[in-house]
Amino acid sequence: MLKYIFKRILQMVPTVVGVILLTFFLFNVAGGDLAANALGKNVSLQMLEDFDVQRGLDKPLFFGRRTGTRAYSDHDFADGPGRWRSFGDTSYFAKSASVVVHPMADFSPLAFDLDPDRQYEWTITYRGNGCFMGRALASKDWKTEKILFQGSEKGGFKTSGFQTLEIKKLKLRKVVENPFDSQLLFYLKQLARGDLGYSEYFKQPVSKLLADGVAPSLSLTIPIFLIGIIVSISLSLVCAFFRDTWVDRSLVLVSVALMSINYLVYIVAGQYVLAYKMGAFPVWGYESWRYLVLPVLIGVVSGLGSNIRFYRTVMLDEMYKDYVRTAFAKGVSKPRVLFVHVLKNAMIPIITNVVIAIPFLYTGSLLLESFFGIPGLGYLGINAIMSSDIDVVRALVLIGALLFVAANLVTDLCYAAADPRVKLK
Repeated sequence: MLKYIFKRILQMVPTVVGVILLTFFLFNVAGGDLAANALGKNVSLQMLEDFDVQRGLDKPLFFGRRTGTRAYSDHDFADGPGRWRSFGDTSYFAKSASVVVHPMADFSPLAFDLDPDRQYEWTITYRGNGCFMGRALASKDWKTEKILFQGSEKGGFKTSGFQTLEIKKLKLRKVVENPFDSQLLFYLKQLARGDLGYSEYFKQPVSKLLADGVAPSLSLTIPIFLIGIIVSISLSLVCAFFRDTWVDRSLVLVSVALMSINYLVYIVAGQYVLAYKMGAFPVWGYESWRYLVLPVLIGVVSGLGSNIRFYRTVMLDEMYKDYVRTAFAKGVSKPRVLFVHVLKNAMIPIITNVVIAIPFLYTGSLLLESFFGIPGLGYLGINAIMSSDIDVVRALVLIGALLFVAANLVTDLCYAAADPRVKLK
């Protein structure tokens, strides 16, 4: 057994690595501008830059010597003058798709001061004569040059006399000393030290938010999970015991009806009728166990329909097998056949359905927590999605995926415990 567990854990390592890489890809590569999503587009470029630096988003994605900075966006003047309209010492010419820096100009195109401890690089395509970052530029034809400078250097364009510099393209890059110092490496280091990030919405570390939300979520999901399993398996056994009778048909009819009703209908109807009209339960809050009774009841009832249909199918599938007919032929009572033989042999699909649902207990119930004001992880997740709180969403996705991977190992072990025919090799 221990040898098998060790082997399965080793097999899980590539899966865990894949989950981490997939999470990184979803948020860092395909997620768009995370800073703008989290802070909004009406904040300063300096704030966006600070957000990037705090989360390692100012580094190359996987590998590289150069990375962008929000102090200046890449500009090809074929697309228009952009923010250069505001510079009085320049003129834009659409015919040549360029900007001319006039004589005696003295200005900087940067949106904010650069980090004085970092090195940067301008790439400029120009012609004419002028001075940029203290470097003299002179060329009759279009020429591209790279200019390295320290972030502490001030100024930008500075011309004197009758010098005129014409610019076609201009871009700024931050120089990376270690090419392997990337966003991916930053993320892996962050996970290695247990740092899940910082919530911009709640202004707290994500790990603290998750720790505070686990207890309310589990206090809601565990009762729903346990009561739902017990009731649905019991009713499915009743269906098998009274198969093809009015009891069986009535339970199937009720199950189909329960499955046909939208989850929100249960919540709204329960709150309006049982809590508001009848006053039997509190409508909102999380102050004592009484506040959990109604959401637990709604969670159990809303899931009964599909669970009863599934477990009933499993039980009836076992009922028509040879060993059941043999047991009846030997005079074994119907309750004993159901609870000793049928239930035991039906455990494999039951275990699969039950264990795979366990990781989702951690994430809580999004709708129930939101509608009943329970401060769990589901409520936290909804707020994080609505406010684009990237670090919280990423942490919930990552931990949920890792728990799902661990549940697969638990499922295999439960198979062997439930059925001696299953060999762990």
